[in-house]
Amino acid sequence: MDHTPLVIAHRGGADALPEHTLGAYRRALDEGADGVECDVRLTRDGHLVCVHDSRLDRTSNGRGRVSAKTLAELDGLDFGSWHPGCPADEELPDLFRLLTLEHLLDTLLHSGRRVRLLIETKHPTRHGAEVERRLVAMLRRFGLDEPKPGDPVQVTVMSFSAIALRRLRAWAPRLPRVYLMEFVPPGVGRGHLPFGARTAGPGVELIRAKPGLLPAFQAAGHAAYVWTVNEPEDLELVMRHRVDAVITDRPRFVLEQLDRV
Repeated sequence: MDHTPLVIAHRGGADALPEHTLGAYRRALDEGADGVECDVRLTRDGHLVCVHDSRLDRTSNGRGRVSAKTLAELDGLDFGSWHPGCPADEELPDLFRLLTLEHLLDTLLHSGRRVRLLIETKHPTRHGAEVERRLVAMLRRFGLDEPKPGDPVQVTVMSFSAIALRRLRAWAPRLPRVYLMEFVPPGVGRGHLPFGARTAGPGVELIRAKPGLLPAFQAAGHAAYVWTVNEPEDLELVMRHRVDAVITDRPRFVLEQLDRV
């Protein structure tokens, strides 16, 4: 195969194991994924945690909004038992406990291999700009806010919010930024991305509905990271477009299809 995109485990590879758990991320690395993706939200007391939904109901035994809970309150919840792939074994805390971004970064830095980390900041939120502010501060503390070729963890930040990308450009201009899209905002379809983003992040259904979209971005010199590529026909579509990264809940499946296992 003459073109091999990066394979990124979406939420750690959410098909096989509970999303955003440390066990899922470790499995994705063991399977050979080039990188992992996480969503971040702020707790009531200002901690960045890896949770996709604004509410706790779907992925834990808790109720209410993530932003209304303290880290200690969230740490007492079960984030794994809801998933059909999670074994009924209380001796596996990595599959049940809330994961903080700090813990994920520390794990990746000590994984013994190079890895890409895509971090999506979630909006809207009551915390507003504080999400990006805290994120940049944490990346700076880990020495990851200005990526260098030799860094063991290469961070890219993503958002559906153009305003979030503007903040990131101001506070950490050297961090790569991806503009995520479920639909095409005015002007973007002509290959333009907001606030200096150099990578387009369309969903695979948008690519299917707008076949001229990726060629326009690529003609403008932009990279393309496409989500969430889980089925054979999805992978075939994005491979025809020669995308730069495939974001998938099924990293092992994609790696097998690319003859990388």
